[in-house]
Amino acid sequence: MQNQPTVIVLAAGRGSRFKGNAHKLLQPFAKSTVLGTSLERAIESGLPVRVVTTPGLTAEASRHVALRDIVELPEAVGAGSDHLGMGYSIASGVSASADAAGWLVLPADMPLVCSSTLVAVADALPLHAVVYAQHQGRRGHPVGFAAELYSELVQLTGDEGARRVVARFPSFGVEIDDPGILIDLDTADDLAALNARKGGADTPARRLAG
Repeated sequence: MQNQPTVIVLAAGRGSRFKGNAHKLLQPFAKSTVLGTSLERAIESGLPVRVVTTPGLTAEASRHVALRDIVELPEAVGAGSDHLGMGYSIASGVSASADAAGWLVLPADMPLVCSSTLVAVADALPLHAVVYAQHQGRRGHPVGFAAELYSELVQLTGDEGARRVVARFPSFGVEIDDPGILIDLDTADDLAALNARKGGADTPARRLAG
């Protein structure tokens, strides 16, 4: 078993609320794209990274991670796709890294999450089944899961994510001076707000004493 948890970057959503000429994760951001920036943040943590994505985004993902670290899922459209969604993406990423010492789930539309935040959550994971980042008492991402929850995670399906798992097991919040854990991208207005805040994205987050 690896001695570090794996970061599962979720990039398989349709992004249907974003009304633009390309997928929201392909929008220019910082010196890359939204997806590229999120992946670079994950890579900078020094933790293993897996990205779960769809065919239309695989090329962009492969500019940042090796093809072996990409889990490609079909697009969640049409009849027969009800089982797809965030839960299925998590299950697929966990299954593809079954020997990891736990997993950190990070949506790809949160490019302001600092790499040091990922490290802080990973550091707390050996002592807790579920660990989440929080800022000023508000829960955010990433959410970490211990290796003992493998069988629970690989059974996830649909679009509910891992909320049932989080509800069933004791969880621990790591207070982080990183507002990026609360900021995601759904609309064009969100993208404008992200660009307005990106100046502080390279500033390492601080874990606050609690």
